[in-house]
Amino acid sequence: MLSFRSRPLDWTFRFGALGALVGSGFLFATAPALADPSPALDRFSLSVGGFNADPKLEASVATPYGTLQTGDIKPGRVTMPRITADLLLGDSQGISFDYYQYKRDYGGQFGNNTSLGPFGTLSTLGNANLNTKLDFAKLSYKWWLGSGNTVFGLGAGAAYYRATLGITALAGVNGQVGTLNESSSDNAVAPLLEIGVRHAITPDLRLFADASGVWKSSGRFHGNIYNASAGVEWFPVKNVGLVVSYGVTNIDLTRDGSTADSRLKVRLQGPSAFLKARF
Repeated sequence: MLSFRSRPLDWTFRFGALGALVGSGFLFATAPALADPSPALDRFSLSVGGFNADPKLEASVATPYGTLQTGDIKPGRVTMPRITADLLLGDSQGISFDYYQYKRDYGGQFGNNTSLGPFGTLSTLGNANLNTKLDFAKLSYKWWLGSGNTVFGLGAGAAYYRATLGITALAGVNGQVGTLNESSSDNAVAPLLEIGVRHAITPDLRLFADASGVWKSSGRFHGNIYNASAGVEWFPVKNVGLVVSYGVTNIDLTRDGSTADSRLKVRLQGPSAFLKARF
């Protein structure tokens, strides 16, 4: 079994950035007043909510007998916790943070077998259990272009991701039957690029659209993560509002192993809802 346990440093990296961002936000809230930015932007904001997605995934898990492939499976809708925060520096630059966790278990018959060439075929017998988990956090520096009610944003930064993939199954290879119980887990940091647009219909009713991409082509744990979303913000009171959006996320990550590679491909699509505080 391949297993790599998360170190305390992983959680420090993941939430330390959010702590610094929140702390800086409160400092800004008590600092002397600055010139008013675009009504499409906030000096500091924190959003907490969930992403309700209908995932479609495909996984290949390295085993001592070869790589077992699941084919396309749909494990059913899942709601993922999500936290975002934004801090404006001056009137046209800022820092943005985002974190979410995807976790889903699937039990069922995998639809395809894996050929091992002259060594035969690796196949599951009966149902198999697949366990997937992905933690994703990103921190970026943003430049906002334009003035008035509409601004365009460009961002660059870094993303941290940790993925865990495991399988338990009764499997057969060349007439021999045994139990597979394999798992792998790893983490990496990769560069990030973002674009976005904000439009204020009024200071309390705003539209937005965002897209981001994470790429890492080298190293033991590499791949890409793309995200696009659009939505609306409504503030019934000055500092507290509701955010509703619709987004699509594509994840394709590969972990290079000593004998075979493990790969996780996930497409997440669905609505998100947040409670947002702004200052």
